[in-house]
Amino acid sequence: MKAVIQRVRDASVSVDGIVKGQIEKGMLVYFGVEESDDASMLQPFLEKLVRLRIFEDDQGKMNLSLDKDHMGILFISQFTLAADLCRGNRPDFAHAMNPSTAEKMYDDGISILKNMGYNVQCGVFGAHMVVSYSNMGPVTFILNSRDMKCFQKKV
Repeated sequence: MKAVIQRVRDASVSVDGIVKGQIEKGMLVYFGVEESDDASMLQPFLEKLVRLRIFEDDQGKMNLSLDKDHMGILFISQFTLAADLCRGNRPDFAHAMNPSTAEKMYDDGISILKNMGYNVQCGVFGAHMVVSYSNMGPVTFILNSRDMKCFQKKV
């Protein structure tokens, strides 16, 4: 699993000109899964994501994690995060999870985040989406399930 996480002032996603999801301050998360990922990794991966202290405190330091009451998550499926760019100039998607399994992981991820109490908005799996946002900072991070061993030890 990979997630590109952006700290945003606002974000929205549209399909065919219709807004499907929209948040004010919070996280824009592009989420992709690879064939080597399994469902047992999803909960700890998302727990790590929401615990990231990427929001500024009163002193301007990144000390605060996502505030359930005042921030949201715009959760967007993005299979292109599984691309291999090492050979040639055309992205190779051989390691991307098959679409039906990937969609289940995406839907399960949304459910997990909502069950944790977060305001989660989302796009439409597999659709051509237009994402608009205002990145604050800019601040952007990449979370990769391959690094799970390093972040499971730290809480």
